[in-house]
Amino acid sequence: MPDQVKRLSVIFILVISALVIVRYLLIPPTFGKLGHYRARALEDAKALPVKYAGREACLECHDDVGDALGKSYHRGLSCEVCHGPGAKHVKSEGDVELVVPGKRKDCLRCHQFLSSRPTGFPQVDPLQHNPVKPCITCHDPHEPGPPRAPADCSGCHTTIAKIKGVSRHVSLKCETCHTTKAQHKLDPRKFRASIPAEREFCGKCHAKKAKGSSDIPQVDIRLHGGRYLCWECHNPHNPQGE
Repeated sequence: MPDQVKRLSVIFILVISALVIVRYLLIPPTFGKLGHYRARALEDAKALPVKYAGREACLECHDDVGDALGKSYHRGLSCEVCHGPGAKHVKSEGDVELVVPGKRKDCLRCHQFLSSRPTGFPQVDPLQHNPVKPCITCHDPHEPGPPRAPADCSGCHTTIAKIKGVSRHVSLKCETCHTTKAQHKLDPRKFRASIPAEREFCGKCHAKKAKGSSDIPQVDIRLHGGRYLCWECHNPHNPQGE
């Protein structure tokens, strides 16, 4: 028998042995019975202690809070997101107390400025926004609208404000490009800000012979960029050319 065949035979035997070991010693016996996972995991999950009661259980006693929460920006949150697991509280009929978040760090878990969060999500810089002061001093967690409308757009659009602050558009007010109703600052989801829809809007400043400073970049908007809108290539909040 050639040496090459002997070597291949050894490798083949080792591979088969490894597969047998994996199949009968490492793979759980219930794997594959109900799909591509361990069926026994269902029994293990059922055996875990129940910790959460669910929002419906909370509303049986706290329907007044539920009504306020249902109309607020926190309406999508479960009560136990802030108050912790509530199964023992419900079972004991209130004898086991829930967590009552009141520290500043509790709110900052969601509302501290983070650039990856979506624009329009209320975010604050904790070092500038009422430092040290607990958030519940000004905000009701069950109806967390601001006590007064933010003075400027950066109250909600922190990421955009930071980007625009180091761009050529730093001197432009947001209202230069966006039309908003007064109610936008109080109910931004219902009263949305408009955005420019035509190339000619940018052309007011950037078309050839447009009135303005000589430092403003100007192009022939009939030819520059072809059929594409300006903001498909340029970030209007940081519009430097590529």
